[in-house]
Formats: sequence, structure tokens, C-alpha cells
Amino acid sequence: AQPSCTNQFNHKTLEPEADMAPADAAKLAKKNAYLDKLVTLFKDYPRVLVIQADHVGSKQFQEIRTSLRGRAEIVMGKNTMIRTALRLNMEKEEYAHLNLDKVLEIVKGNIGFVFVKEGDLNDVRNEIQSNRVPAAARAGIVAQCDVFLPVGPTGLDPSQTSFFQALNIATKIVKGQIELVSQVHIIVTGKRVGTSEAVLLKKLAIEPFAFGLNVLQVYDNGSVFDAKVLDLTDDMLTMKFMAGLKNIAAFSRELGVPCEASVAHAVANGFRNIAALCAEIDFTFSEIETIKEFFADPSKFASLAAAAPAAAAGGGAAAAAAPAAAAPAEEEEEEDMDFDLFG
Repeated sequence: AQPSCTNQFNHKTLEPEADMAPADAAKLAKKNAYLDKLVTLFKDYPRVLVIQADHVGSKQFQEIRTSLRGRAEIVMGKNTMIRTALRLNMEKEEYAHLNLDKVLEIVKGNIGFVFVKEGDLNDVRNEIQSNRVPAAARAGIVAQCDVFLPVGPTGLDPSQTSFFQALNIATKIVKGQIELVSQVHIIVTGKRVGTSEAVLLKKLAIEPFAFGLNVLQVYDNGSVFDAKVLDLTDDMLTMKFMAGLKNIAAFSRELGVPCEASVAHAVANGFRNIAALCAEIDFTFSEIETIKEFFADPSKFASLAAAAPAAAAGGGAAAAAAPAAAAPAEEEEEEDMDFDLFG
């Protein structure tokens, strides 16, 4: 007889264990607290550095937190949690001025936020990036810098030549160890490190990389921009501003439409016109008296013009006279030394 398909399990009511519900409630409360904390920090401290935390260990992370204590607060989290916090609050009226939608666009990869409470953003960034830990080149990671093997002995015995042959690196055996014939560019910036390169660098005890928190973006009162903007100094900004001011003044003068940038040029041009007019008529004022004197007696101008080339020629003659005076001294030395043992 075929066995019946009756369910053999005991039909009992499935009730959660006594300790399961509090655990879920505590987890949910923790998530809600994180969501509230993240948005509140954006509201209270609207100057934020967006950091990348690839290859950063817990000890190094703790050192960075300690160095920033009192000045900034680091908040990490899963991207799904960060996106949820931003989406739930960016439409609310109290957070509308924060432009959280711009932050949502840059939530990619292993990122976190550094909320700057006091101090300059550039100082906090320098403090973060000063904590770097040397690290070996592991296979598969993206190289952050170029790596070169120098010419000379490697310290490896001749049995290790297979590693160099796999990478087509020319070597020679000198005094029982492998030497490189020429400098080798073994790793290129932006490319992934291969297994052979990683093993060879490990054997050579070379740690070419240094890992730490990298500042990618800056959020400042609703605006998001690249961290390279922090490299701009006051002198650079002043120079760019003055260059733009000159372009505006030139554009204004060309169109004939006056503006604040072109006022100085308009005044200077008007003064030249007045000076040219007064030079033709019997009228003068203190600012053009020197010009009137030159027009009245051009010989003054001629004497001044001749004085400048004469001074330059005098300086050139003095410079030419110095080597000429030095030449006889050299000839005298040659005559004094013109002796031999049999003369």
C-alpha cells in the first residue's frame, strides 16, 4: 500500500520566542536612530567632507577619529541606509535648504562623512590625509602610484630568476645574487596589480602603496564640489579675480557701456584727451606741467633720452674692460710657468 500524503508535522501555532521580539525591536530602533542622527548632523554641521575608506583598518580608523575629536565627527554606514535617510528627509520642509538630493547622487562605493564642527575644512582634510599606512601591493587592487624597480642588486639568489622571467625583466647574476640591468616600470597608476607583480614586490620587501582615508567631495551648505577646490589659495583666487576684472573692463570699453570695472580706464583715457587738448592751447594745470615743459623745450627730452643709452653703454664698456684686464694676467701666468727641468 502506498503511504498517504498526510502531513506528518505537528500543527502547532508558531509563536516567536520570548527573546526574538525585543532583539528585532532593538535592531529597528538602532536603524531609526542612525537615520535621525545622519540627517540631524547634516542640519547642525552643514560643512562635510565625503571620504573613501578603502583598505583602511580599524586601528588606523580609530587613530583618525582620535585626532579629530572635538573638531569633527566621522559617520560611516551602509549605502542603502544612507540613501534611505536622505530620501526620507530631503522632501521635508525643514531639510529642503540642505539640498540632500545632491548628496544622494554621490553615495557610491565605500564612503563616509566627516562632519566638521569647528576649524577650517582644509585643515581637517590635511589631518585626515596625513594618517597613511604603508602597504604591500596586493593582487587585484588598483594601483595608486607608479612603481619602479631600481637598477642594481635585488638581494635574491639565482633560483628566483623565474619571477623576473615571467615579467620579461632582464637580469644578470653578479656575486651570487640577481641584479637588474635597467630600471623597470612594473606597476602603472590606475591599473590593477597582477599576481606576478605582487609576489615579486613581496619578495623584494617593497611596500609601494600607502592607504588611508581619501577626501573625494566637499558638501558646504547645500553645495557639492570636488575636493580639489580646497587646494585653491587666496593668492590664486585673487589672481583669477583680477584676470576676470580686466576682461570685463576690456569688454565694457569695447562696447562703450560703462561699468565699475571700466571707470578707472575711462578716467585715464579722459585725462589723456584733456592733456592732449591743453598741449595745443594756452592753458595748463599742475598734472600736465611736466608735459608742457617737454613740448616747450624738446632738448630736455633729447638729453634724457641720450643719457639712458650712454649709461647702458658705459656699463657694457665696464663689463668688457674687466675680461680685457684679466687677459694679461693669464698671459703672465703662462709666461711664469713656461719652464722645464732641462731649460
